[in-house]
Amino acid sequence: MKKIKLLALCAIAAGVITSCQKDEITNEQPVSLELSKDLQDKMWDAGVSPIDATIETITNKLDGTSDKFVVSGDIRMALDQLENGAFKLGIAEDGTNKQYRTNNLISSGNRTIDILGYTGSCCALSSRMQTGLQWAVNNYNRINSTLNFRLTFGTNFQAADMVVYDNGQGGQGGQAEFPSGGRSGKFIQILSGMASASNNVNEHVIGHEIGHAVGFRHTDYARRRCGGANEGTAGVGAINVPGTPSANRWGQSGLDSGSLMISCFDGSEDGEFSNFDIVALEFLY
Repeated sequence: MKKIKLLALCAIAAGVITSCQKDEITNEQPVSLELSKDLQDKMWDAGVSPIDATIETITNKLDGTSDKFVVSGDIRMALDQLENGAFKLGIAEDGTNKQYRTNNLISSGNRTIDILGYTGSCCALSSRMQTGLQWAVNNYNRINSTLNFRLTFGTNFQAADMVVYDNGQGGQGGQAEFPSGGRSGKFIQILSGMASASNNVNEHVIGHEIGHAVGFRHTDYARRRCGGANEGTAGVGAINVPGTPSANRWGQSGLDSGSLMISCFDGSEDGEFSNFDIVALEFLY
């Protein structure tokens, strides 16, 4: 798989875990279970394709806990939450040029977000990852929104609202959780290969992952620029954000190709928001 961005703003979705990577992510050996028709239907409701999806047991390297997730490409959803319908999305189609989000956003009381760049022995961010994280946070804090990120570096991940760490796997990219229960997604995993990427590319990938963690989905969700299954059709699981271009069909003239949330990256990115990323973020928050 080509490099897949991790989080950002133009196409918008929330409530699941996503990843952006150069190489396919496999945190643990997939459990060879076929998805039931009910689970497939709930994935479509969440705007995520069940094609080639797997059920995997994934261990959090920071606290040692293991949970089951349904993984589809660069998107990951907690199995128990999916079974309970936690990711069911609303639909708004009014014929105007807009962007996409889901219903799982951050509630007003949780928009000051303590974000930790992890520096512990198992999963420490490299110096370039740390720089990319700092630059990404600065970008978010410059936006005129109600989100306020307070960045620290250390090991007290239990106290943080959002944790960015090196998951020790090869390749470039990462994974992130979408918001849940009115709070931001907590854990953002960065692949170890990002240590050799530039500061700007680290800024881009980490900023993209943070975007997913605050509730955005890929700008090109209807057909990924880098290939891969449709993440959900235009009429399923996408709520348009006013003032942003439509990406209902790949190749449509309205697609914001400079968005931080495009599903792939090629190593030339500057890590900055597009104008429509900013419009989308300020509209939602």
